Amino acid sequence: MSADSTNSDVSITVYRLEACPFCERVIRLLEELELSYHSRFVEPMHSDRDVVKRISGKRTVPALVDTNTGVVMSESGNIVTYLEQTYGSDSTASIEKPVEGV
Repeated sequence: MSADSTNSDVSITVYRLEACPFCERVIRLLEELELSYHSRFVEPMHSDRDVVKRISGKRTVPALVDTNTGVVMSESGNIVTYLEQTYGSDSTASIEKPVEGV
């Protein structure tokens, strides 16, 4: 999948900078997991990233908004962990397992 700026059914939006290695880490994982996402490039000047501040409470990128789960977060390491746990191959296996003793 790739960045999709036209499909309103896409639930993930990534706020990022061009050539930012932390942002690219998140984008690579989204691509690997074959998740569609909106990509929003933000102002390079940290003090001008008001849109990111309004959304996540911080001016740092990457920032991720997942309307499917209601999650808003920043910091690439946290985002990667979240995406792996929520959308990775192990996430569906744990959801589909029947709970014993119920």
